[in-house]
Amino acid sequence: MSSESNTSPAEANVMRLEAIGFEAPAALLARYGLQLLRVEPGTAIPGSFWGDDEAGIIGTTVYARGDTPVHSLLHEAGHLIVLPAERRAFVHTDATDSIAEEDATCYLQIVLADELPGVGRIRLMSDMDAWGYSFRLGSTRAWFEQDAENARQWLMEHGLLDTQGRPVYS
Repeated sequence: MSSESNTSPAEANVMRLEAIGFEAPAALLARYGLQLLRVEPGTAIPGSFWGDDEAGIIGTTVYARGDTPVHSLLHEAGHLIVLPAERRAFVHTDATDSIAEEDATCYLQIVLADELPGVGRIRLMSDMDAWGYSFRLGSTRAWFEQDAENARQWLMEHGLLDTQGRPVYS
């Protein structure tokens, strides 16, 4: 868990899983053949690349605590979703070095936020900005709306978005 002294006021206000519960995110991940495992408070999150309260991934499992930011859960789940099933089994902590897959993951996490009650893409993009995601147009929303066509196209070509930009579940 991030200590308050190391957390900016903007980071402190991002939506956390404890605000929405684990049921809806677990159901969403299950649509992709993924499992969400809840980690007890104060316990290190297995498979977390960044540590602290950031979600972790190992195989087809996403690990998170109540204090894990929703954007982190969706980002790490997105990494697993964009990978072919045969690659998922080998993932431990770090999913990819591919820029195309990273862009697709960022785009997909925004789209998937609409699938979680009480979250939505606008809130998620605001939280991504507060957390420090950086995009060349200066904000997550500007990137998503004006500079992410390559990511959208990648997701459609891989059968993860339909032509209307809605998620396609496996």
